[in-house]
Amino acid sequence: MSKIVNRTLDIFELFAREQKPLSLTELVKRLDIPMSSCHDVVRALEARGYLYEVKSRAGYYPTARLYRLGQQIVQHDPIAARAEALLEEISLQLNASVSLSRAKDTQCTYLLVCVPPDPLAFHTQPGDSLRNLYATSAGKAVLGSFSEEERRKILEQTPLEPLTPYTLTSVDAILADVAEGEARGYFVNREESVEDALTLSVRMMRNNDVYVLTVAGTRRRMERRFDEALAALQAAARELERDG
Repeated sequence: MSKIVNRTLDIFELFAREQKPLSLTELVKRLDIPMSSCHDVVRALEARGYLYEVKSRAGYYPTARLYRLGQQIVQHDPIAARAEALLEEISLQLNASVSLSRAKDTQCTYLLVCVPPDPLAFHTQPGDSLRNLYATSAGKAVLGSFSEEERRKILEQTPLEPLTPYTLTSVDAILADVAEGEARGYFVNREESVEDALTLSVRMMRNNDVYVLTVAGTRRRMERRFDEALAALQAAARELERDG
């Protein structure tokens, strides 16, 4: 992967974390990159209008240019434009977090995340990668898209670390769980990645690509409204597949 692209993105992500102007020296130190490389990236971003120098020797900070471009891009996303309204409706209906992610091989990236006004909601951000394939319902949905032989190979190459007392760490146990989910058409994570949390996922296809819809909430709430949540996800998946 291109170093210059990674360093450019690292700089923007660092500004998002720090939320203050940073000098070249601070950028170099925090990112652990050569001064010459950092200088080249900063100068290019400054010339293109993405960074500006707050004042001489006071450091650099991003302009609103990237934000405006991001708004324009998101507003015309062919999937997000249709899916966002559906996800928001489900989120409010269930008072739970709802997300849409896209799988590419074993990598799964969140495209949309709708969070209700509830302090118990579980937060992920668009652009985040799925935590793992073996202890999340979305991960199991992705695993289910592979053949049985491929699933075993993937799991045998994955460190199966226990995240909670409920995490399955046996390859055979996970394979059985995924096969059960594949047979019934949905996948469940009951406190396997986060204690007191339950997530429910369904897989869908658009243009031969794998997508996963997930709803997440506290286990007590989700168990109580499980059938309602499953029906809502399945209906959304059917509608989005039909649009594709």
